[in-house]
Amino acid sequence: MSDTKKSLGQHWLKDTAVLHAIVEAAEIKEADEVLEIGPGLGTLTDVLVEKQANILSLEFDQDLIKQLKAKYVNRHNVTIIEGDIRSFDYNSLPKQYKIVANIPYYLTSHLVRAISETDNMPSVAVLLIQKEVAQRICALPGKMGILSVTAQFYFECSLDIEVPARLFAPPPKVDSQVVVLTSRSTKLFDVDEKSFFKLVKAGFSEKRKTLRNSLSSGLGISKDDAVILLEKAGLNPKYRAQQLSLDDWHSLHIVHSNGYVSSPKVL
Repeated sequence: MSDTKKSLGQHWLKDTAVLHAIVEAAEIKEADEVLEIGPGLGTLTDVLVEKQANILSLEFDQDLIKQLKAKYVNRHNVTIIEGDIRSFDYNSLPKQYKIVANIPYYLTSHLVRAISETDNMPSVAVLLIQKEVAQRICALPGKMGILSVTAQFYFECSLDIEVPARLFAPPPKVDSQVVVLTSRSTKLFDVDEKSFFKLVKAGFSEKRKTLRNSLSSGLGISKDDAVILLEKAGLNPKYRAQQLSLDDWHSLHIVHSNGYVSSPKVL
């Protein structure tokens, strides 16, 4: 077994049942186009090969790339390329591709944002990530954050199997979980996405404070105007951003986009 590189967050997973569960969650079929991020030793790649998918494996570690290219030299449906997912061009992939990956924890937030914002979204992304982050992505109102709002805006999000740390070598400090992100067939809301997420970011700008305060600060408006905005959207100004559902954010965005009655400034 190759030594892991701590700086790259490498933890090898060799549990056969878990590897098959990841691939099953993506419903991989023959000739599916699959982007595998960080193939490592190729244990997940091997299961994808069994399904006869067309696999593009993106690896950052040059030492591993040499091993992987040697391992799959006779596999016509496996392409190993060197690259960093943080600068990857998703438009280079065919439409309706799938992502299957056991990724380093530090890449999760970037990856979710990147596949949400690209013009060529995957039809499904099945990611083995830190359990806490997987649950944050699928959080319900009360525990939502920018990551969950972003993911759930673009994808139907669900949790799959939990994977205890002991199944990795070396074991990470926390357990992992598989999260399944399925691209929505139609947009959740017909909104200008840039202004929608500007509003969301404003709401979470001071997440420990009430929306009255965070929207005032994030949007550069008075607290009285923030109260008017929230009340017109049918929301309690004392709510915090994490309490809002996507429907709540949509209602708030409609009111904000259409303008609202500003409270008169006191001279």
